[in-house]
Amino acid sequence: MDTLSYVTVDVFTSTRFEGNPLAVIADARGLSDAAMQRIATEFNYSEVTFVLPPENPENSARVRIFTPTMEVPFAGHPNVGTAYVLGQQAEIFGKPAGEKLRFEEKAGIVEVSLKRTGGRVAAAAIRAPQPLTVGDTIADETIARCISLEPGAVVTTTHAPIFTSVGLNFAVAEVSGLEALAAARPNLAGFQAAAGRQTTSGHDFSLFVYARTSENPWHIRARMFAPLDNVPEDPATGSASAALGAYLVSLAPDADMNVRTTVEQGVEMGRRSFIALDVVKSGGTVTDVVISGSCVDVMRGEIILQD
Repeated sequence: MDTLSYVTVDVFTSTRFEGNPLAVIADARGLSDAAMQRIATEFNYSEVTFVLPPENPENSARVRIFTPTMEVPFAGHPNVGTAYVLGQQAEIFGKPAGEKLRFEEKAGIVEVSLKRTGGRVAAAAIRAPQPLTVGDTIADETIARCISLEPGAVVTTTHAPIFTSVGLNFAVAEVSGLEALAAARPNLAGFQAAAGRQTTSGHDFSLFVYARTSENPWHIRARMFAPLDNVPEDPATGSASAALGAYLVSLAPDADMNVRTTVEQGVEMGRRSFIALDVVKSGGTVTDVVISGSCVDVMRGEIILQD
């Protein structure tokens, strides 16, 4: 093939040019791994997805997700955006799209529900592919150095900075408020030092920092920094939001909960995003995490593979 079609969408927003941009290659058959990586690097979005026929015909598609530097096993906004794009097609590799999709990914099967308004796909909800896992704690000083703040700006009342995952591992840490959150700036040397000691699984050391109030603890303002993946800041990170939401629910004293959480991200970048999370806790264990959000079409085009 000489050219390759793509579409871009803004994810976790209904306003074009806000949210998190995503490029989707809806039919990536014939592309090598190296070609996928080069295309992802060329776009320089936080992620690009490449859609392939499923290995199991009971599933809808196989989805591969690339950052500018590597392939990752799972991510939130690529799944929501890819589902939105594929849901607008009459067929996905010869099968009707339907309202429920199943994506094969390196982290496992990702289940998707499409949400339509006036017959058009407007949003999608995905179920995290793995149960909540919690890793090592991280020193306050390490977090502070990564984001150019004083160690006192890192809050440990609810939890120490820690690694957590529902399919992709992130360092998560709370800061003292919106002022500290706005003042955060990624320090590459800090990230390199942190990654030298403890690396996240499936991608380079990535840090999700957040602030919330006691009056409205389930509305969270957040920022995500991943300079080692060539993503200085990400405007919407569904996988990190889901990991944080699941972890906070796991720490709550109630043994049984069904919590709706909203994560507002990208504000400081001028790309406001809203990520909805539904977290279920039963018998003291988080049993289900669903990530949902709106999308809007932005661009369509062709990649020239050879003259």
